[in-house]
Amino acid sequence: MHADRRGALLVFGSAAAWSFGGAIARFLQVSDSWVTVFWRSVFASAFLLGFMLYRDGPAKTRHLFGAMGLPGLGVALCFATASTAFVVALSHTTVANVLLMQAGVPLIAALLGYLLFREAVSKATWAAIACVIAGVAIMVSASLGGQVSPVGDGLALLIALVFATATVITRRHADVGMMPAVCLGTLIAAGVSATMVSHFGVSAADMGLLFLFGAANLGLGMALFVTGARLLPAALAALIGTAEPVLGPIWVWLIHGELPGVRTLVGGALVFLALLSHLGWQFRQQSLQAARDEVLPSGAA
Repeated sequence: MHADRRGALLVFGSAAAWSFGGAIARFLQVSDSWVTVFWRSVFASAFLLGFMLYRDGPAKTRHLFGAMGLPGLGVALCFATASTAFVVALSHTTVANVLLMQAGVPLIAALLGYLLFREAVSKATWAAIACVIAGVAIMVSASLGGQVSPVGDGLALLIALVFATATVITRRHADVGMMPAVCLGTLIAAGVSATMVSHFGVSAADMGLLFLFGAANLGLGMALFVTGARLLPAALAALIGTAEPVLGPIWVWLIHGELPGVRTLVGGALVFLALLSHLGWQFRQQSLQAARDEVLPSGAA
């Protein structure tokens, strides 16, 4: 119980840290998104590497990086793509569109697992996946009417897809440590963005915001998540993680007055309803199975 409580607090802390990303980004005066990606990735890399050195020591840190293999590289590339697309998407669409699409990641991962590895998918999960697809379609349809950019919504959908892909890779290779893969992902994002910028100079105020954006928002959030997720069932971690897309648009609304559109609210509500209903069904099935497991040994005796 103590481990579950600690894990739940850590995962909620990660979701809360990530939820401030959109609000921080809206304060930045940097006109070039690639400059933002570069400095955010640099500060996140420094934080994650420092965290690993403090927690594991130099020798074990080197071992963890060397033990990642191709699965770790795949997760790193997914994370580099997601963190880069997040920054660029915010310059084209609303924070709500970007975050609410991420709520469907667990169900998109289930769909990818079926398509790529023929993992069994229950009828309840198929129904939830259909609702998520419908909800995302409603949200993306706002870009067809000119309310937001199709580029922004396309990048938001890409973020959800690569996060789901990283989830599938991690599930198939549970022995691969996530922390070094995430750190490598931020290094890749920093390297790629460095080739895309014409200058690296930013104001002192923006540098402070970029430090928060990288170290506190991205780096700290990931460190809390990978530490807490190991202590919780996957379904519970996914449920607590929905705090990010719930809180994110609220911070931006309260701080910057950016109101989500009607289609974003309708589509996002449908995605959340599908996710929460499915997680509730999962918990019920697990409780019933646990009850049967308790009864069978006594009945056999």
